[in-house]
Amino acid sequence: MSTTVAASLYQQVITSFNALETIPEPASLTAMRQTAFARFEKEGFPTVKNEEWKYTNIHSLTNKNYVLNTDVSIDDIDLSKADIPGLDAHRVVLVNGQYVLAFSSLEDEIGLVVKPIEDAHTEPNFQKHYAQHADKSDNVFVQLNTALQTAGVYISVAKNKVVQKPIHIVHVASSEASFFAQTRNLIVLEQNAEVEIVESFITLEGTANNLNNKVTEIVLNEQAKMQHYYLQVSEAASNYLHHTEIYQMQHSLYNNYNCNLPGASFVRHNINVRLDAEQVESHLYGINLTSGRQFVDNHTIVDHMRPHCESYEWYKNIPQDESTAVFNGKIFVREDAQKTNAFQQNNNMLIGDKSTVFTKPQLEIFADDVKCSHGCTMGQFDDEALFYLRARGIGEESARILLVHAFAFDVTSRFSNENVRTYVEELVAAGLEKK
Repeated sequence: MSTTVAASLYQQVITSFNALETIPEPASLTAMRQTAFARFEKEGFPTVKNEEWKYTNIHSLTNKNYVLNTDVSIDDIDLSKADIPGLDAHRVVLVNGQYVLAFSSLEDEIGLVVKPIEDAHTEPNFQKHYAQHADKSDNVFVQLNTALQTAGVYISVAKNKVVQKPIHIVHVASSEASFFAQTRNLIVLEQNAEVEIVESFITLEGTANNLNNKVTEIVLNEQAKMQHYYLQVSEAASNYLHHTEIYQMQHSLYNNYNCNLPGASFVRHNINVRLDAEQVESHLYGINLTSGRQFVDNHTIVDHMRPHCESYEWYKNIPQDESTAVFNGKIFVREDAQKTNAFQQNNNMLIGDKSTVFTKPQLEIFADDVKCSHGCTMGQFDDEALFYLRARGIGEESARILLVHAFAFDVTSRFSNENVRTYVEELVAAGLEKK
């Protein structure tokens, strides 16, 4: 049943937590909820006085009334906005966080388990890893999610299992009333397992203003490999607080491709990668094309905790109009992490006199035998290059798209899935044509 309280979001979640105490679940999970909520209640929502949120004012989002624990209607749901041409994939559909089996398509694959998070309590990997990684971060929204999550998906890939097709998770925002949704996902790859996961975020027509707090924990055991795409193609009514926590073991590989296109009014995404064994490799790529008054903030942490590991991070921001892009990337190289190879780069192209970028690349090294570098570039649209192309008979709109594609190519060319790469590049072109 839906719950509505005419108060600020802080007061609403306190009321909602008291109601959750009657939900039947394992005692250990109830204890986790209580511990997490006590921490949230003590800290409250972050303000711009917090260094990690200095560019990200969430007051307008938290000072509103929302429906909590929305009743999900699956009538007239159109998933076509999430279609990726040529992508043959298993499909998992979450409407306001709720796993909707009627729209999902999962052919039987031995060794692959996909189920609603609320049905995963007896799974060994759930019991071992749930709330054991993200909750150690300093993000208070993780604590709020742990305390109040009621929906999401659990995915486990068995030892030596290579999932034959990508898993396409479609996150749908749909409601006639403003709502606050909290989704919790747990993805565990056992030893030598491999999977490709594509997550798309869409908003159905007529959906009211909504705020989504999503936490995803990912565990890669020895020699596991994962390709992971975030494709934000939702509408202005939607606002997102994401936290993705990745824990990697020896010889594992994790690649993240984070793409935010014109649409959602507000996106804050924390991506934390913990390399807690030797011979671990992680790659983080980001393309952020924003427009209107859109706000997209990406905070990343790559934590080298053991020797002989490699990380590579490349984010590109292209803010248009009056939009704002934020990039805060941290690399930690711990004292024991000798022979680390870490690279970070952030490039920014501002289109329009009122667009804004805040960037803060950081590198903290506590070991002495490492190879590390980071850098940042900032520039506006190259009018001389545009004039050069127009002088050779190329229309202004086509010339703009060519130049932005050239800027973004360093990142999109590294996408492992050709269909997703083509799809993102076409979305970039469409986002520029709307100018």
